[in-house]
Amino acid sequence: MAKQKRKLQNTKKTFTVKVPAANRNYKDTVFRMLFSNRKNLLSLYNAVNQRDYKNPDDLEIVTLENAIYMGMKNDLAFIIDTNLYLYEHQSTYNPNIPLRDLFYISNEYQKLVDKKSLYSSTLQKIPAPNFIEFYNGSTILSDCTELKLSSAFENLSGEPKLELTVTVLNVNEGHNAELMQHCSTLKEYAQYVARVRHYAANMSLNQAVECAVDECIKEGILAEFLSKNRAEVISMSIFEYDKELEEKKLRKAEYEAGFSDVEKSGHETGFSEGRESGFSEGQNHAAIETARRMLQSNKFTIEEIAKFSGLSQQEVETISSDT
Repeated sequence: MAKQKRKLQNTKKTFTVKVPAANRNYKDTVFRMLFSNRKNLLSLYNAVNQRDYKNPDDLEIVTLENAIYMGMKNDLAFIIDTNLYLYEHQSTYNPNIPLRDLFYISNEYQKLVDKKSLYSSTLQKIPAPNFIEFYNGSTILSDCTELKLSSAFENLSGEPKLELTVTVLNVNEGHNAELMQHCSTLKEYAQYVARVRHYAANMSLNQAVECAVDECIKEGILAEFLSKNRAEVISMSIFEYDKELEEKKLRKAEYEAGFSDVEKSGHETGFSEGRESGFSEGQNHAAIETARRMLQSNKFTIEEIAKFSGLSQQEVETISSDT
């Protein structure tokens, strides 16, 4: 009997999928909690892809529960109609999402083909990937933009040999009206976030979140979800909003301290004269590089780049003329 038990244990080890070690100190998000519900997730998928699936069981959830980034678990991965979708939620702009998604999708594929041989003469089929980021930060962003992995490649010449494109959908209240119309849960989520921000402008964060939750329940906005998960939602909302504010403070500190770095690395940014190139004190390398990459994509107006990078339109125009 003991030999049989050991044999079963060894067999189980053979098929164990290796994924990153779990980080039990993560903080979940309201978005992820809300759309971990299959019915809500199917509604969101239908709205994004203009489909009309009815059965939530058509979704095969393949989220890697141990994949934790920056202390926050905020992804949803699923397979439907032979395609793999990775949904990310972000409350702050992050140009590194494509690289993060590359790491994530590699782990997903490793998991999916774990029991198959990659050295056989048979081509192993894998589901085609789709990457969507649902953005609800306070930085102004258009309804739909794209982030590309190739933007991070240094000294790229010709077409990139590896590409990964993330579609960024602005899900703040007042954006993507058609998408919101087809997914009431997403629309109500946007309304809830807007209430939190509205109250947080005039009262403590704890009070703001509680007021937003109470008001939404009273007005029928995510009422059942908020009533059932009130304590957890309040805790997560406070963490999320506080994290967003801390990241803004960090960027501001980098912005204010970065002028000397711009002067030192003027040859890299194309502004060897520093102040004489039209930049005021406080403009940092990161803001300039962000503007430069947005200009190179040819997908944004000068005004949009100025709002996104924190630079003035005149400064963006200066970068444009020197690029």
